[in-house]
Amino acid sequence: MASADDTTRGGKAVLASQRAKEEAEAKGEKPKSRFANVFPLSYKDTFNQWWANVPAAVAEHNVLSFMPYLQSPPTQSNIQSPAPKPTANGSIASANGDVIEKTTSVSKESKDDPYGPRRWHSNLVKLSGKNRALNELSVERVGEETDQNLVMLHGYGAGLGFFYKNFEGLSRARGWKLYALDLLGMGRSSRPAFRIRARDRQASITEAEDWFVDSLEEWRKERKLERFTLMGHSLGGYMAACYCLKYPGRVNKLFLVSPVGIPEDPYAVNSDLPEPVDPSIEAELTQDQSETTSSSGNNKNNFMNAKTKAEEAAENGKEPPRKPLPKWFTYLWDSNVSPFSLVRWSGPLGPRFVSGWTSRRFSQFSSEEAQALHTYAYTLFKQKGSGEYALTYVLAPGAYARSPLIRRIGGVGRQWITPEGNISSSVTGGERLREPGIPVVFLYGENDWMDVGGGYDSQKKLKEEQEKFLATATDEEKKNDNGNSKVIIIKKAGHHVYLDGWEEFNSVVLKELEDVRRRES
Repeated sequence: MASADDTTRGGKAVLASQRAKEEAEAKGEKPKSRFANVFPLSYKDTFNQWWANVPAAVAEHNVLSFMPYLQSPPTQSNIQSPAPKPTANGSIASANGDVIEKTTSVSKESKDDPYGPRRWHSNLVKLSGKNRALNELSVERVGEETDQNLVMLHGYGAGLGFFYKNFEGLSRARGWKLYALDLLGMGRSSRPAFRIRARDRQASITEAEDWFVDSLEEWRKERKLERFTLMGHSLGGYMAACYCLKYPGRVNKLFLVSPVGIPEDPYAVNSDLPEPVDPSIEAELTQDQSETTSSSGNNKNNFMNAKTKAEEAAENGKEPPRKPLPKWFTYLWDSNVSPFSLVRWSGPLGPRFVSGWTSRRFSQFSSEEAQALHTYAYTLFKQKGSGEYALTYVLAPGAYARSPLIRRIGGVGRQWITPEGNISSSVTGGERLREPGIPVVFLYGENDWMDVGGGYDSQKKLKEEQEKFLATATDEEKKNDNGNSKVIIIKKAGHHVYLDGWEEFNSVVLKELEDVRRRES
């Protein structure tokens, strides 16, 4: 049962539906229906937004406009004006190869900037192959030598614009250049057709991971970065770890921000017919933001408490309670029907359905900011399906990985590499080197539905691998070893820790960046 602190704060209800009811009663109006509270955008407003068909470039620009000292953020655009009207299913095609070729870089400098001056760049970085390009936003300090680079990756179906609370604060670090990327097939990056050619299960998982990992490596080569610091949130965190495993020697510190895919499924569910307990995706869709940004002093990490329930049941010698996902959800998942497909298929009702998520996720912000974030989310969700289809190959329904990172995380920073930077086990010991470990920082929200236990378990795995390495290492190897890890909990934050608790998050990351400079100097 929820306590009074869980349901009210300062005399006001914290749930969006409760607040709407109280506000209507205070005005002497009839409260909206339960359905209207779930999807608060009116039919008139949802049709107007669908018909206006705001380009994603404009929506991204509007979100970035809330960054201080940057009154007019740069936004490269591959959408011609006027914007095309939506098709019958509400979607528009992504940019084709010709448009990618014509897209140019856009730059702006900050104004009246006490921490600058700083220069902001927006680019569409072309990759090899047909219709492959990554949307990029970068920030550099003018008049300073750059010797370190931070690369930021967003989560599933999101975009770099959601880091708008972090760009300004993190770019205060001297000697650093920040890059934020839209993953291939997501955000405003190009959206090539997603196809899996592998036939067996493990090869399919690897191919889906490589879709993102290989494009990141190709981008790194385009930007001529020898080494960099890598940060990934949720699915971006999963892919960041996969990148370190496939392309060793390139990352000097890894930030895994509420990463998906670390723990084993506590019920060892068959990958073809998963029955995950208490789905964490349900929490992402229904949890009100006021719940995640409150602090009751209790341990509310892992909103659905799946791991805790399993551990308690195991101690009592009982079968852990199961709460399988609805059959229709599992069917759609295994049929690779993404949540964004439903938004596209809904046509004029798309903005209304999206408002069911955005009204909760961004309820802590001003109405103008929340509206900009809602429009940004909708413009991304309605785009042509592409990278989103990788999810069902990587995760089973309920957000447990088909190939859990906990089985592989110990290899991060401990790969054998050739002088060219490739993984190799076929050459002799004298022709290859082993990575000396890299620092890994796990960040979770105090009210995160992603279980922090995955971070602590990973910390143990990394420590075990370090001890194995040091047991046979030379004195020089021991001196140069960089392997360490830590788990940090950000107060008053949920899964979107970088957004919910952005001030503490930025402060923590800045300290970690300074540590990189000390070690790399």
